[in-house]
Amino acid sequence: MRARSALASAAVLLLLLLLLLADGGACAMYKVGDLDAWGVPPPSKPDVYKRWAKGIHFALGDSIWFLYPPSQDSVLQVTPEAFAACDLASPVLKLADGNSVFNLTTPGRAYYTSGAPGHCRKGQKLWVDVPMANGTYLQPSASDLAAQAPTPAAEAPEGSLSASAPAGAHPSAAAALRAVSGAGSVVAAAALSVALPLLL
Repeated sequence: MRARSALASAAVLLLLLLLLLADGGACAMYKVGDLDAWGVPPPSKPDVYKRWAKGIHFALGDSIWFLYPPSQDSVLQVTPEAFAACDLASPVLKLADGNSVFNLTTPGRAYYTSGAPGHCRKGQKLWVDVPMANGTYLQPSASDLAAQAPTPAAEAPEGSLSASAPAGAHPSAAAALRAVSGAGSVVAAAALSVALPLLL
């Protein structure tokens, strides 16, 4: 009986820890473009990446997932200067497996573009703002502001996006629980699936 009680106490502590993490540390994975694969925005959806990000409030530790045909494309993480100029020569990181995941582990602005020649200038690029652990956003640097200027040989920086700061300072307990059970929170959901039966 003592062992069961200790196990139940440990499960409650684990659940509380997970709820605390959900308030600022539970991670989610977001597929870039939702149903659309990573590619040059079609004429019917030139703002596909901007629309995609409108409802997303990224958090430190989240991941973004790019899905694309590996024989036709890749995704590069680039500097603000390379983003503004569509310069693909010296990426920070290049992934070309068709199923690329970038972890958002540093607060600030992160920039991504297609590695296929000409695609960046056609709007296949995006940027995301990643808040600090407390949910506040860093002020954009001069390089960040310059990166928002229109893309060379393009009418507008289509495909660029920004996640706006959440309206409230911290999510409620219910929102925290939804964050833990979100589609991208695989580890947290697995931990909950282990902890909950122990409580019952």
